[in-house]
Amino acid sequence: MKAIDYCQIYVSSIQGRYITYDHLSKFISGLSKNFKVITIGKSVRDESIKSITFGNGPTRILMWSQMHGNESTTTKAVIDLLNYLQHDTVNALEIAKQCTLKIIPILNPDGARDYTRLNAKGIDLNRDAQDLTQPESRILKKEYDFFHPDFCFNLHDQRTIFNVGKTNKPATVSFLAPAFDVERNNSPSRKLSMQLIAAMNSKLQELIPGQVGRYDDGFNANCVGDAFQMRETPTILFEAGHYYEDYEREKTREFIFYALLKSITTIVLNQIQDYTIEQYLTIPENGKQFVDILIKKSMDANNDDVLKSTLTVQYKEVLKNGKIVFSPVKHIYETTPLEIFGHKMFNLEVKEDLEWLKNNKILKLLD
Repeated sequence: MKAIDYCQIYVSSIQGRYITYDHLSKFISGLSKNFKVITIGKSVRDESIKSITFGNGPTRILMWSQMHGNESTTTKAVIDLLNYLQHDTVNALEIAKQCTLKIIPILNPDGARDYTRLNAKGIDLNRDAQDLTQPESRILKKEYDFFHPDFCFNLHDQRTIFNVGKTNKPATVSFLAPAFDVERNNSPSRKLSMQLIAAMNSKLQELIPGQVGRYDDGFNANCVGDAFQMRETPTILFEAGHYYEDYEREKTREFIFYALLKSITTIVLNQIQDYTIEQYLTIPENGKQFVDILIKKSMDANNDDVLKSTLTVQYKEVLKNGKIVFSPVKHIYETTPLEIFGHKMFNLEVKEDLEWLKNNKILKLLD
């Protein structure tokens, strides 16, 4: 498939971390007749949940984003994917011929509106796969049963704390082939998930070398990815993470777009077998060694005693007047890693650093 000019694909009218159906409605309503948009159910607070279907090919791919309402990066990437399919006629026709895509852009519209992980009843939908206590969970299960997907893409965001392995590189994108049992054995469906992740990683290493991680694969039958893997459907967890100074996650959305497109084209071109489980397993597991702001107390500070020599600050995401404000709070580790990395690093003995910390209302946290 031909080279892509992402600037022509990027939907600039949909930006930032706060994304609801209000932000998507104009774009979705403007999609061509090649896209089937329907309401598939209602949320706790009676907000419509929509699906968008493209193509009529034999391989069925089901994807959903904002199961956690405050995890919006992959929703933006999905919008970019739809825009690509709408305008790139040659590639889109081939995808439509080989695949049927069913996309639920915001599964948890109440959580999206409140900018919270949970739904309106305070339930984590990604822990409701078995009990199905919530309408949003039942909607996803109904679509899964009706659509009979060959692949499922479970689209999420992850916190800024994650690094790749033990390196000082942020986990800008992480993947997981979810387990289907407590022993974390490999099944045919899980192996396909691993191979497809290996394909996406091969593309992302060209764009963000060393910044792709592998998410923890602890088994939980109540998680949707694990539940669908138990039903022998290859399922992939996508985690959109932090890129340098990209707190709005506009760069990360680009990388997720490329990952989505790579996965689909790998399926279309029947190239999954070109990638191996071993390639998946070489992706380093995520560490938890980053903080948003790392402040050294002195020029001589080192890691001999992390707690005494440094101060750590994380941003709390606060919804204010329809925008997300990044409010700094002092970070306390439950278990302090041997080495801590900062997305921004400052030293209290450097005048310019002190000024920045004061102007950004961080210095007062250090008392």
